[in-house]
Amino acid sequence: QIQLAESGGGSVQSGGSLRLSCAPSTARCMGWYRQAPGKGRDGVAMIGKDGIADYADSVKGRFTISQDSATNTLYLQMNNLEVEDTATYYCGARNDGQRPCKIRYGMHFWGAGTQVTVSS
Repeated sequence: QIQLAESGGGSVQSGGSLRLSCAPSTARCMGWYRQAPGKGRDGVAMIGKDGIADYADSVKGRFTISQDSATNTLYLQMNNLEVEDTATYYCGARNDGQRPCKIRYGMHFWGAGTQVTVSS
């Protein structure tokens, strides 16, 4: 069992930036998913221990996932935020040794989520 804790959510205007954090970032695959009101949970970004990242098309070029091995912290830098990015963002972890660290394979453990609200 991995207990994850997110932080860094908030409210910003369109075009603004936020950085989300999650700890501990110790699993083989770490990532971020989001869920907007009335919608399902969608993958945003995922990264493996090798540093290779996978992104949803909707955030490519705007969001960057990274991890600090010294502090075991996962980050999601979100730039040029859009109203459509408004959602609860969840940190996730997966430790199975079979599948690549790609958002389409999902996660096994989740944090409680942090709210991101982007206004026009």
